[in-house]
Amino acid sequence: MNIIRRIYDWMGSKVGSRWATAWLILLFFIEASVLIIPVDPLLILYCVKHQSRSFYYAALAVLSSVLGGLFGYAIGAVMWSTVGNWIVQHLISQPVFDSISAKYVLYENWAVLIAALTPVPYKAVTISAGFCHLDIGSFVLFSLLGRGIRFFLLAGLIYKWGKPIQTFIDRYFNLLAVLFVLIMLASVKVLF
Repeated sequence: MNIIRRIYDWMGSKVGSRWATAWLILLFFIEASVLIIPVDPLLILYCVKHQSRSFYYAALAVLSSVLGGLFGYAIGAVMWSTVGNWIVQHLISQPVFDSISAKYVLYENWAVLIAALTPVPYKAVTISAGFCHLDIGSFVLFSLLGRGIRFFLLAGLIYKWGKPIQTFIDRYFNLLAVLFVLIMLASVKVLF
């Protein structure tokens, strides 16, 4: 859990930087397309630091994530032969990718919505959606809906209870990190 704590602390250092907004946009964009970064704690940090701007940060997170999702979609749809296969082999895993592709055949847009709401690695969803050539309009709509519910709910909680939530996270960080990993693994197991 030490590495997760270092990532959390590194993200926290970006909140007060001159480029704070750019960091938020960049990290939410790349989380949706190529890298595994725990973005929910980042949004919490931003919202706690500037509680009155919680919904602004949620909006940036949603837009950046959906744009990153479109980039992931493009990787799956257009750049599969050059980039997509490497990402699946090194960042996602072939069994997870195959399972997601099979779910798309059955559930299509619902798969995007559920994955956007849960801690399933979103990039696996975005790349698979492009590979399976889901309707791009529906992909964007369900991504906006799922990511919007998730990030605005989180921002709303912080807006209402701000500092006590950060104190709780700091106090129980290791336990929360373990729980987050377990929830992510359970979500992947249940969905795929």
